[in-house]
Amino acid sequence: MRWDGQLLDATDGDALPGMRGARGLVRTFDTPEFRGMEFLEVTSRSALNRVPGNGFMGGAWTVNPYRGCQHACVYCFARNTHTYLDLDAGRDFDSRVVVKTNVAEALDAELGRSRREKPERVMLGTNTDPYQRAEGRYRLMPGVIRTLARHGVGISILTKGTMLRRDLPLLVEAAERVPVDLAMSIAVFDDELQQSVEPGTPTTAARLATVRAVRDAGLACGVLMMPVLPWLTDSEEHLDTAFARLAEAGATSVNTSALHLRPGAREWYLAWLAREHPHLLPRYERLYAGGANASRDYQDWLRERVRTVRRRHRLDVVPEPRRRTPPPTRVVEPEPVTPALF
Repeated sequence: MRWDGQLLDATDGDALPGMRGARGLVRTFDTPEFRGMEFLEVTSRSALNRVPGNGFMGGAWTVNPYRGCQHACVYCFARNTHTYLDLDAGRDFDSRVVVKTNVAEALDAELGRSRREKPERVMLGTNTDPYQRAEGRYRLMPGVIRTLARHGVGISILTKGTMLRRDLPLLVEAAERVPVDLAMSIAVFDDELQQSVEPGTPTTAARLATVRAVRDAGLACGVLMMPVLPWLTDSEEHLDTAFARLAEAGATSVNTSALHLRPGAREWYLAWLAREHPHLLPRYERLYAGGANASRDYQDWLRERVRTVRRRHRLDVVPEPRRRTPPPTRVVEPEPVTPALF
């Protein structure tokens, strides 16, 4: 890797005798409790990232405590970012995770400096998940949350990780001072398919329970039901089951979009598809012949199908205000009879 010079045992020829340089990377090791994983612990000079361009997230401020992700979602759009480190977008992305051990301290230093443009809000989880399993070991997020709240910066978190529940008291406290947006990513409502396409993630049921826990804590919780996988999760039955369970869990909004296949994710996802659902491969090749996005006809068709199901379950697209909201009143009602996928 081009950053091997940051290894703890790398020698700096210009250093004084006895002063060998640890210039960024603290250490790298395998851990018995995370078999098959390698963590590359680094100290980072900065924590804040500004998203360039004028696209959907152009101009947004983000923080990524980790690079690479144990969730191992075969469709993850962030896979190609691992190649910037001379790691591959496939197996390395899933199993070699860079950990910014000093992320809270770096963030505090950056926000403490006088700057012309202080972030109004910082987004976490837009690249790799801040509540992947490694967070149980490193506990980076409490420091990040406290730092943002102390500096008066709004917090936006998107995660598949149920470890979010650990930090709910901190987030409730932060919401008294700054806007807090929380969203769970829940895309697949079939247990067997979910474990195949997202092998390192908590179950759908566990994530739904986390949505309920967020709501019971008095915070809004949106859901990103993304991506919708063509011919795998786009049936009316699957979508109806999904929206029914999301409504029951108390989701305050649901946003959907079709699978997006950027370079890196495209190769890894299509390889999975060829192994698990080879009959669909020719259809995908036609659907994505124009690039990373599904054809416009498919997107229009999916949007209309989702609109119909959304109306049925009265789940909005627009998130609630980001300030703390009163906990919802729990009303015990007979469970509706809905077709189950599993």
